[in-house]
Amino acid sequence: MAMGNDSSVTEFILTGLTEQPELQMPLFFLFLVNCLITVVGNLSLMSLICCNTNLQTPMYFFLFNLSFIDLCYSFAFTPKTLMSFVLEKNIISFTGCMTQLFFMCFFANSECYLLTAMAYDRYVAICQPLLYMVIMSPMTCSLMMFGSYLMGIVGAIVHTGCMIRLNFCGSNIINHYMCDIFPLLQLSCSSTYANELVSSVFVSIVVLASSFLILTSYALILFNITQLSSKGLSKAMSTCSSHIMTVVLFYGFAMLTHVKTSSDESVNQGKFFCLFCTFLMPLLNPFIYSLRNKEVKLALKRTLRRLTVSESLGLP
Repeated sequence: MAMGNDSSVTEFILTGLTEQPELQMPLFFLFLVNCLITVVGNLSLMSLICCNTNLQTPMYFFLFNLSFIDLCYSFAFTPKTLMSFVLEKNIISFTGCMTQLFFMCFFANSECYLLTAMAYDRYVAICQPLLYMVIMSPMTCSLMMFGSYLMGIVGAIVHTGCMIRLNFCGSNIINHYMCDIFPLLQLSCSSTYANELVSSVFVSIVVLASSFLILTSYALILFNITQLSSKGLSKAMSTCSSHIMTVVLFYGFAMLTHVKTSSDESVNQGKFFCLFCTFLMPLLNPFIYSLRNKEVKLALKRTLRRLTVSESLGLP
């Protein structure tokens, strides 16, 4: 995909979160800590899943990919966001801006499809437990993940391709801390009707389809668990609670972020809600799935015990 068009603008300036000088350094350290915790949390969960055989199940295969997506997603915009706090002008090239937009769309779309696959996984685990390992075979799980990444790439190409075709010949100041779709559309000096239509239709189809599949999965789960004993009901709810929490937070803040309005106050509100999707969700997901999961906590204890024993015996 070519990164050039007829635009006279060759670079953009990201305004960041705030223009108040006294807040720049505190926010820099706050977001730096957020980045470090996000990296450590997701890498730790991925390592834990890889190193423990009892976590080699379809559920944790999807969870591994969720942590991978969150980790990569945060790297798509965190460096430029941190730079906005320490640089007088946070400049990003046109190519760099379109690249950031592509990866942001790719990982966001992929996570949307992955959450749908995880809902189906929970449905099979609870409603058809005897056939779980047959239905959710390694091949099936791999194909579902391949489909999630493939559809994520398709969505990223659609959004980025539509953006590249626009002309930017006026202001090059993006009122955001990253290259997002709507802030870029506001800078275009050509018609953005087609972009807005494609973006709205594509996002609506993705959200409605994935939401329908997730709601259908949990409706079937709800119908099934009413027939379980109290012990089975408790286990089913503990299995699904983490995923339900992630879905509610992800879709809730995503919808608030993409409500398009024109006032400056609404733009600032959009940036605020966008923070939850871009910084808080990748930070929270490892803790949501580990602190509320007995298997993960047991695996962590076993891993720490093995490391302690190896260190005391002087083993490599």
